[in-house]
Amino acid sequence: MDFETFKEELKEDVKRALEEKTDSQYSVELHTQEKMNETYDALTIKPEDSEIGVSLNTDSLYKAYSDGMDYDRIVSETVGRAESALANRPDFNIDAFKDYDKMKETLAMEVVSAERNADLLETVPHKNMEDMAVVYRFVVSSDVGETGSVLVTNKMLDQYGITPEQLHADAMKNAPEVRPMEIKGMGEVLAEQMGIENAEMLGFAIPPEQDQMLVASVKGNVHGAGVLAYEDFMDKASDRVGGSFFILPSSIHEILIIPDNGQFDLKSLENMVREVNATTVDPVDKLTDNVYHYDAQDKVFELGEKYVERQNQKEQEAIKDEDVIDDLEAFLDAEDTPEKKPEDRASVFDKLDAAKEKAATQPVKDAVNKAKEHGGPSIG
Repeated sequence: MDFETFKEELKEDVKRALEEKTDSQYSVELHTQEKMNETYDALTIKPEDSEIGVSLNTDSLYKAYSDGMDYDRIVSETVGRAESALANRPDFNIDAFKDYDKMKETLAMEVVSAERNADLLETVPHKNMEDMAVVYRFVVSSDVGETGSVLVTNKMLDQYGITPEQLHADAMKNAPEVRPMEIKGMGEVLAEQMGIENAEMLGFAIPPEQDQMLVASVKGNVHGAGVLAYEDFMDKASDRVGGSFFILPSSIHEILIIPDNGQFDLKSLENMVREVNATTVDPVDKLTDNVYHYDAQDKVFELGEKYVERQNQKEQEAIKDEDVIDDLEAFLDAEDTPEKKPEDRASVFDKLDAAKEKAATQPVKDAVNKAKEHGGPSIG
């Protein structure tokens, strides 16, 4: 059975089985589901008396069928998943959903790859952050504790009659309350995951003040990379590490913070991120392959490679200034010498002009050499 036939038959069989089992009427439709980092064919199941349904990935269902799972079993499991999802879906108050003054209290921010989601970003309000994009969601909860969210679209803003700027301002205010930020040492995170005794046995029980790698996320660790957009994140992270730091996009759910203290070089960190993304991170959870940097002194967040370029430019400008000052001091010393003749003074001016020309054409050092000069041992 090919994919198109599979989808059509699954739609009819799931509808029939679900209605027979529940003695209720359902709308079952096929459509393309566009989400951040993924697009797939979906089976949307919705009770006839409800405006809210659930979507199931038919791509994964067809893969199970292609791998040998019995078709009737797939239908049965799909019905069970639909029942469970519908029973636990967040209880949307449609009237409240139409009221922006109420919904803005549920705003959260998420950070995604701008390149991978270029098409979808054309339909939603967003704010660029280097090669990433900040998007906005309404977070809702059900009576049984399940949480869902709704991506805010341009169409919604038109219906609400608000601007993207207003949406961003409201999200900046409310997101830290909806999804509180957490910054923990890697040792603390590992201890929570495997237990303190196991962490100590494996040598992962590192005192917080000695931990050279921090994990930043939100409570619950879902779409925690959004903390990058929080107003006070950079300052809090800087206070925690004692200055500037590198940011590694572990996934859309968390980021890693590495102090810029000379122990790690940019190239090694970039290699580590790309290797982990290629071998460990689920493509759906991938953020980007790049490393970022926060300059605590200049208050600048940027790509790591831009930071290296900016530091090189600063050094070059400092070299130019030093050359000009040295030659200016030599000129002033020459002017103060009594035995200097007018024609000699003219030659000093010529030398000053030549010095200025030399400073203006001073070559920029290679960025890679600069990175290595400030770097430390490789961790890649």
